[in-house]
Amino acid sequence: MTNTSIKPPIWFWVVSVIALLWNLMGVFNYLVQAYLPIEQLEAMSQAERELYEGQPAWATGAFAIAVFTGTIGCIALLIRKKWARPILVLSLISSIALFSYTLFISNTIEVYGIVHAIVMPILVILIGIYLVFFAKKGIINGWLK
Repeated sequence: MTNTSIKPPIWFWVVSVIALLWNLMGVFNYLVQAYLPIEQLEAMSQAERELYEGQPAWATGAFAIAVFTGTIGCIALLIRKKWARPILVLSLISSIALFSYTLFISNTIEVYGIVHAIVMPILVILIGIYLVFFAKKGIINGWLK
C-alpha cells in the first residue's frame, strides 16, 4: 500500500482560499445577525424588524450549520482531507433549507426586493454545488486523502 500524495495544482489552492474567505464572510454575516445590537434592530423598518424577529429557530440553525460547516469544509480542502466533501454537502443542504424558508415561506422578497431575496441565495447555492463537485474532483485526482 503506497501512501503517495499527488500535489494539487496552484489553482486548487487559489479556489480553496477564495472559498474559505467566502464562507468566513458567511460566518461574519451569521454572527452579525445572531448578535444584532438593539440599536440596529430599532433602526430597522417595521417590515425588516418583523422579518428578523419572525425567523424560526430552524432557519437560524440552518444558517449557522451552513456557514460553519462550509468554513470547516474549506479548511478540510486546505489540509487536503477527503472528509471535506461530506461536510460541504451538509453545508449545501443547510443552505437549501435556509433559502427554502427565505424564498417560499417568509416575505423576504417583499421586504428586501429581488436582488437580496433571490439573486444572493441562488449564488450561494451555486457556489455550494460547485464546492461539492470541486471536493469530488480533488478526491478523484488524489489531491485529497
